Amino acid sequence: MSWSEDRIHRALGAGARPRGLAGSRGHDAAVLARIEGLPVVCVDACIEGVHFTSAVSPRAAGGKACARALSDLAATAARPRAVVLALSVPRQCSEAWILGAIAGVRAMARAHGADLVGGDLAAATGPAQCTVTALGEYAGAGRPPGRDRARAGQAVVLTGPTGGSILGRHLRIAPRIEQGIRLHALGATALMDVSDGLAWDLFRLARASSLRIELDMSAVPIHRDARKLARRTGAAPWEHALHDGEDHELVATMPKLAATRAGARPIGRVVRGTGLELVFADKRVEWSPAMGGWKHGA
Repeated sequence: MSWSEDRIHRALGAGARPRGLAGSRGHDAAVLARIEGLPVVCVDACIEGVHFTSAVSPRAAGGKACARALSDLAATAARPRAVVLALSVPRQCSEAWILGAIAGVRAMARAHGADLVGGDLAAATGPAQCTVTALGEYAGAGRPPGRDRARAGQAVVLTGPTGGSILGRHLRIAPRIEQGIRLHALGATALMDVSDGLAWDLFRLARASSLRIELDMSAVPIHRDARKLARRTGAAPWEHALHDGEDHELVATMPKLAATRAGARPIGRVVRGTGLELVFADKRVEWSPAMGGWKHGA
């Protein structure tokens, strides 16, 4: 027996009214209460077979889908206000799976000050796909941060260790909302969440800003999962820290003096030039995209 859209809608209607909703509940478009700052919007897809396996619980899949979008808000120093979910699943999918995925999205949103206010449900022939659009509010002073706003002479900082997320952390993403707001308040002009690999994301940040980043390899915090994975793969732990992806830490560029108060680890500096350079104790290596990182469609 296939799932029923009508039963899913009735089940959702029996829950609590979403916070921040000014219009009718269950309407095709959600009318939200007015926000005070600049609206920030982003969208992220989470696809079975790409971002999670069929063995993953639906709640974990939905939670990851929501967290990926919220992490993009964090990289804009924005506070989450609302999310909407477009969920497409095969006809043979159970209603329990659908409701579990929706519950995962709702729980992740609520944990970060937002709520699930609407969405769409469709039957599809392909794998399950959760696409979350997140709306946030930027209330900071001055220009919001972006990947194209690094400045020569700034320090590069990272909020946490990277690498080895495939061992389980890729399903337990913790959006760095407060860290993003704090970094920007302390002077960060460029912000980016590390989703496709630290080196690849730093390279793209440097390219967007038309500058060069020198990455101090002795300062890069390597996650214990990266070290554990390295024992299996034979690769160096730093290779996993630079290239694995789905860490969803924040990388920022900011004044050197402010970096010491940011609660993040300085890992390099921005200089004039182009590209990304890995600085080891005994050598310098010009990093290129061919060396690693996640690239859709490549």
